[in-house]
Order: sequence, then C-alpha cells, then structure tokens
Amino acid sequence: MPFLGPDFLLYSEPARRLYHEYAAAMPIIDYHCHLPPDQLAQNRQFENLTQLWLAGDHYKWRALRANGVAEHFITGAATDWEKFEKWAQTVPYTLRNPLYHWTHLELQRYFGITELLTPGSARRIWEACNEQLQAPECSARGLLRRMQVEVVCTTDDPADSLEHHRALAAADPAGPRMLPTFRPDKALAVEDPATYNAYLDRLAAAAGLDIRTYQDLEAALRNRHDYFAHLGGRLSDHGLSHLYADDYTPEQVTAAFAKVRGGAALSLAETGQFKSGLLVFLGRLNWEKGWTQQFHVGALRNNSTRLLRRVGPDAGGDSIGDYRQGLALARYLDRLDAPDQLAKTILYNLNPADNDLMATMAGNFQDGSVPGKIQFGSGWWFLDQKQGIEQQLNSLSSQGLLSRFVGMLTDSRSFLSFPRHEYFRRILCNLLGEDVRRGELPADLPALGQLVQNVCYHNAHQYFGFGTPAPTAPVSPATATHV
Repeated sequence: MPFLGPDFLLYSEPARRLYHEYAAAMPIIDYHCHLPPDQLAQNRQFENLTQLWLAGDHYKWRALRANGVAEHFITGAATDWEKFEKWAQTVPYTLRNPLYHWTHLELQRYFGITELLTPGSARRIWEACNEQLQAPECSARGLLRRMQVEVVCTTDDPADSLEHHRALAAADPAGPRMLPTFRPDKALAVEDPATYNAYLDRLAAAAGLDIRTYQDLEAALRNRHDYFAHLGGRLSDHGLSHLYADDYTPEQVTAAFAKVRGGAALSLAETGQFKSGLLVFLGRLNWEKGWTQQFHVGALRNNSTRLLRRVGPDAGGDSIGDYRQGLALARYLDRLDAPDQLAKTILYNLNPADNDLMATMAGNFQDGSVPGKIQFGSGWWFLDQKQGIEQQLNSLSSQGLLSRFVGMLTDSRSFLSFPRHEYFRRILCNLLGEDVRRGELPADLPALGQLVQNVCYHNAHQYFGFGTPAPTAPVSPATATHV
C-alpha cells in the first residue's frame, strides 16, 4: 500500500467502501477551533508557508525543540525561510508521530504536493506553495471552502468585541460561517487578584456596566452571553484542569468576590467556593438559551517556567495531567440536572485513563430530551492521533451510542488543519470495516454508511441547530451601535 495513497488507514474492503462512498464527500462542521477571527474576517492572503503553517502551531514547536532546534528558529527572530528550513529538517525525524501524517496530508490536499518534505525538497516545496498562496482560493476563507467547511466556531472571551464576527457575517453571508463560542475562563481565574481585577475592568467596559459586586459580575456575564447569542453563538466552553463542585452558599460566593475585587488573595477554600458557584450560574445561562456547554479538562499547563517567560502560554509547555475527575464532575452535573437545568454538554478529557470514566459519566445524565444530550467528546490535543481517536471511539461505543456522536473537531489555530477531519473519518471507517470483516457487525453497508455520515456531519448539524435561525436575545447596550 503506497504512503498516503487513496486507501490510507483503510485495511479492509468494507472500510474502503465506507470511506470512499459515504464519508469522503461530507461537509465539515468544525464546532471548536482557535482560528483567529480577524484573519477570517479580513480574508487574509498569506505571504508564505511559514506564516500559514508554522506560526502559532505549538504541536510543531514541540517537535522542533525535541529535535534540538533553537528557539530563535521557532518563535524567535529568524526569517520565515529559516524557520521553514528547520521544519523541513525536522519532519524526517517525526516518523510515527501524527505530525508526519498531517504534514504530508496538508501538502497533498491543499497544494497537490506528493513529494516528501525533507531538507533536499524544502526549497522546491517552499517556492511551489508560496506561489499557490497568492491565488484567491488560498486566502483564509478560500482554504476553508476548498475543504467544504460550512461552520467554524471560534473560542472567544466574554470581553471580546466580536467585531470580526460581525464583519464577516456582513461581508460574506454565504459562508463559511464563523460563530463565536463563549469561553469565560478569565472570569473564574481569581488566583491572581491584580490580573483578575484588570480583566473585570475590561469585561465591565464590554458590557457597559460597573462591576463592583458579585451580582454585577453575573449581570455583566449575562449581558455578554446575550450578545454572543445575538451574533449566532450556540456554544460555551471551559478549559479547566478539573471541575469545581465544592459546597458553597450564595453569601460565601458574594464574600469571596468582594474580597478579591478589593485586591486580596483568596484562600483555597474561598477559591473553590467562588468557582463552584460561578460555574453553576454559567451552566444555567447555557440551559436557558438551549446552548451546548463544553468542558475541556485534564491539561497540566505551563510546566516550563523558562518557556512561559520567554514565549508565553500556549507555546508547547503543556502536558497530560493526572487530576481526579469523577466526583467533582458528577456533583457539578447533578447540581444542574436535579432541577432540570442541565444544558447539552460535551465532556473532553486529556488523560486516556479517564476515557471510560467520561463515557459512563455521560450516560448518567441522559434524560431522553435530546439524542446524545451528554456527549463524550472527541480525542483532544494529545489524543487527536490514531491511537487516541481509536481509544475514544471504543470507549464511547462500549459505554454509549456511537451512532449519536457529534464527531471530530480541529481544536486548531491553523487554516491548514482541516484534513484532520479526513484523518478521523478514515479511522472511523476502518474501525467499523474491521468489525465487519471479523463478523462483529453485519455487512449492511447502507446502514453503516448512514452511521458514518451522521457522525461525520448530520449529528453535529442537528445537535447544534446550525440549520435553524439562532434564538434572539437582547443586545448589549455597550455594543448595540455596532450591530
């Protein structure tokens, strides 16, 4: 079988038929990513491959450092060519890392280049790709259209203006659609009072409200949540090490906020009480609007102080964490489920040891109102490679309903990352095809093909309501003039 040939990752005839006849042509809904909204709104035309491919991609940065490349050639002041040249020198050393597959899939799918990237081919590939990048179809939105991307949901702070979402909706209503996702992590980050208070001032300005009390904070967050909904937002997201579900009273939450707003540090108990109370409030906001809430848990972030000081966060200094997840997660979901205020929820874990925990936790809170209401989310970050995807699919299949799964996402900052949906689809089809080959599933290709198409596209389309108008919501006074 040739490398990255038509039947890449497809090891049986049923797998090949499922992929080529059912999966390959499906559009893409990328309901969680970190694409820069300004670049989509401006339809950026990238000057060269480094700007498009290497800037901001901490997956590649980690590989470069592991290969002995100095930071000067990764995030430093080296020229774009010098950075690309170092990547070309590194790629041959990424064998059996998913970066080797992704690198060459992206060169093939976007640029038609089947030559392997090596030091010897670097200059040819650099020049060929840079020439193609000047064409309109290689603009930011053009690249999405080529991959049949219908919707991308960016990751946005409540204090963000969302000006680029408004601009894109006005400039290109035919799509691809870019919708905001409400990520209020900074509203929970009370550990550093000075940083937290500076953030609250930003949030207050965005909402057009003073934030002096905890009740003011809730009002400001509701204001911005409404505004995200006004611009088509359907999802929220949290990036947490673990859930917070401490016992608390409203008075304790109010007192903790007053203390940190006054510039004083909170105790561990006060921090837990505040975060637990605010998370319940945010969950209820999502339930009120019929949104989907997402929880990305399990990352151990910013482990290298040296790297954090030099480059900042999200620079490749994070790893899988070994937090205890079950009890707090169960308590949090139950606090919302007991009064029937639990929104649609997707749980993503970063530690594969917790796969079955997450899959069974989702089953605890299904209520018959929505197919797959509580989802065990796709393999994420360190787990979005072949082994991690297979493990997630197997746990989901064993403990829940694969047929109701909302499928893959990129979680990426790169406009060239959409072949990861193809990668996922091939792995899914191979998993089902192997079951057919072994007699563990019936050889009913139409039925299995429908399952594949549902997981690749239709389930997400229905679950998030992307085929229906967004619910109306009041408009923030601070931003109403921009609508």
